[in-house]
Amino acid sequence: MQSNFNEMYGAEGLPRTVYQKLHAFLKNLPAKELLKRAQHANMAFLTKGVTYTVYGDSSGLEKIIPFDIMPRILDAQEWDLLEKGLAQRIRALNLFLADIYHEQHIIRDGIIPSDLIFNNPLYRPEMKGVRVPGDVYISIAGIDIIRDHEGGYYVLEDNARCPSGVSYVLENREVMQKIFPELFNLYSVEPVSSYTRDLLTTLSSLMPTEVRPNIVLLTPGIFNSAYYEHAFLAANMGIQLVEGQDLVVKRKKVYMKTTCGLERIDVIYRRIDEDFLDPDVFRSDSQLGVPGLFECFKEGNVALANSIGTGIADDKAVYSFVPQMIKYYLNEKPLIANVETFLMRDIESREYVLNHLEEFVVKPTGGSGGYGMLIGSAASKNEREAFACKVLQNPEAYIAQKIIQLSCHPTFIGETSTFEPRHIDLRPFVLTEAGGDIRFLPGGLSRVALTRGSLVVNSSQGGGGKDTWVLRK
Repeated sequence: MQSNFNEMYGAEGLPRTVYQKLHAFLKNLPAKELLKRAQHANMAFLTKGVTYTVYGDSSGLEKIIPFDIMPRILDAQEWDLLEKGLAQRIRALNLFLADIYHEQHIIRDGIIPSDLIFNNPLYRPEMKGVRVPGDVYISIAGIDIIRDHEGGYYVLEDNARCPSGVSYVLENREVMQKIFPELFNLYSVEPVSSYTRDLLTTLSSLMPTEVRPNIVLLTPGIFNSAYYEHAFLAANMGIQLVEGQDLVVKRKKVYMKTTCGLERIDVIYRRIDEDFLDPDVFRSDSQLGVPGLFECFKEGNVALANSIGTGIADDKAVYSFVPQMIKYYLNEKPLIANVETFLMRDIESREYVLNHLEEFVVKPTGGSGGYGMLIGSAASKNEREAFACKVLQNPEAYIAQKIIQLSCHPTFIGETSTFEPRHIDLRPFVLTEAGGDIRFLPGGLSRVALTRGSLVVNSSQGGGGKDTWVLRK
C-alpha cells in the first residue's frame, strides 16, 4: 500500500528544511503548554464567534470552526509555482466562460461535448450574449489543491460561484500570532492582512467611477452556513451587508433602502446562489433575491461578483476538460494537473468504476461541501451497491476519481496533547480584476480531516483548518 506524503517529515523521519525551526521549537515546549495555547486559540474563536453551520445537524446550528495550532509551511519557490499554475487555470476558465456565452468556439471545434454544456443545469442560457466587465466572470475563486503520495500537486476541484473560507484564513493568522508570537520571530511569513483591501480593489474594478463605486455584499441571511464570513468581509471592507429585502430595482437600476432614501448601488458581491438571485428570471419562489436584478445586470447598470453563469465552471464533469481548455485558449500545458476523472456518462468508464467501486470517490457533478459523495474504500458493500443504483439511474450527474491518499500533516490532538498525522488539502484564493490583473492570498486555507484516517476535510463534514505560511523570498 502506498504511504502518505508527510508535509513536515521526509522519508528518513527528519523534518524538512522549512520545518526545522518549528520542529525544534515545539520539541522544547511541554505538552501542558501546548494544550494551554490550543485552549486559548479555541477561546479566541469562541469569543469572536468564528462559526459555521452544519445543515441537518440536530445538535445545533452553529459550531465553532475547529482550529489546529500546527501551521503548514510552504517555501517561496513552491508557492511561486502554485501561483503560476493557479493564474493559468483562472485565465483559461474565464476565457471558457466568455466563449460558451458568446461565440462557442470550443464547442464548435469539438473540444468539449455540446450536451455537456447545454444540457447542464448550471449553464445559464439567459447569459448568452451578455457582456461582463473585462470578460471576467470569476472575480473570486477558491481552487482546491491536494498532494498525492509522491508529493505532487493536483487540482481537485474549482470553486467559481461563491467560494467560502477566506475569513478563516485571516482569523487563523490573527490567532496564531497571539498564541505563538515566538514563531513569527523565527520565520519571515508573508502577511495575509491585505486580502480585504485587495478584494475591495477587485470589486471596484468591475464598475470604475470617478469616486469609489458603491459596493454591497448580498447575503442570504443569518441562517446561511457562511454568514459569519459575510459579516466579517463586509465589515473589513467597509461596505454594507445587505439582504434581498434591502435592495430594490427602479428604472433598471439597483438601489439600497436607507433611512435617508434610496442609494444607488454599483457592484454587488453576491454570496447567494444564482438560482435565488432574481425571482423574475430564476426561481420564482425565492425570497432571498431582488426582482429585476438580472435586467439591471444585463444592461450593465450593476456589476456582480461572481457573475451569473459561473456555476458551469464548477461542474465536476466540465472540470475534467480544464486541461484541454488551457491548451485550447492559452496554447500551454497545465502547470498543475487534474486528478484523473471518469465521467459516468461514458459507458466504458461507468462499467469499470462500478466494478471497482472500492477504489473510487464518486461525486455528484454539481455538488459541493462534501455532500452526496461516496468514498468507496470507506463504504460497506451495501452502501456501494445502493450508490451504484443511484449512478445507473442518472449517470450524467456523477463523476468518479481514483482515491488519492491525501498528504498528511502533524496535527495537535487535544485529548492526548500529542501530534498525529491527519490528511489535509489547500484552498488558495485568487482575485481577478476586470483589467486582468490577478492577485493571490499567500497560502490560503489548509483544511484538515480531524478524524483519524478520514479523507474528508470539509468543515461541514467535521474538518478543521490550520494557518498556512508562505515564507518570504
